Amino acid sequence: MPGRPQRVVVAGASGSGKSTLAARIGALLDLPYTEMDSLYHGPGWVPRPSFEADVDALVAGERWVTEWQYSHARPLLAERADLFVWLDLPYPLVLARVVRRTVRRRLRREELWNGNQEGPLHTFFTDPEHIVRWSWQTRHQYRERVPAVAADRPDLPIVRLRSRRQLERWLGDLGSPP
Repeated sequence: MPGRPQRVVVAGASGSGKSTLAARIGALLDLPYTEMDSLYHGPGWVPRPSFEADVDALVAGERWVTEWQYSHARPLLAERADLFVWLDLPYPLVLARVVRRTVRRRLRREELWNGNQEGPLHTFFTDPEHIVRWSWQTRHQYRERVPAVAADRPDLPIVRLRSRRQLERWLGDLGSPP
């Protein structure tokens, strides 16, 4: 990887650890981290009217790290990024993480973005967009999307991380002095 990246996107299935990894990369490289969900979700889980303008402003910046999600943001982020990290962890691990995280957030009534909280646990059975169901339904999308980015941006380094051990080793290397 040439030089230290200044604009980093982290891709992966819901629950794979994108936000956690993006925040860790930001801390290691002293890059401002923006959580894409906080830009998207307004009160009552309604998309924020300023989302597209907020993404445009983020992408125009010289230094940032964020998650690669949302149809408006993905192409803009991929176009400006100088490093693309793909969390392609085993899905049983991802599923366990998203279930644990969802249950923890609900039981603790954690505030997520703009006053929102996880819905009641029974909505797993009734809400087709429940985060656990969403993670399951969309888990294979990156196997098509990431190669498309590689084809569009052959100059963009893409780091594919397939295990926690590989992730930790890569982060250790990333944090080493250049």
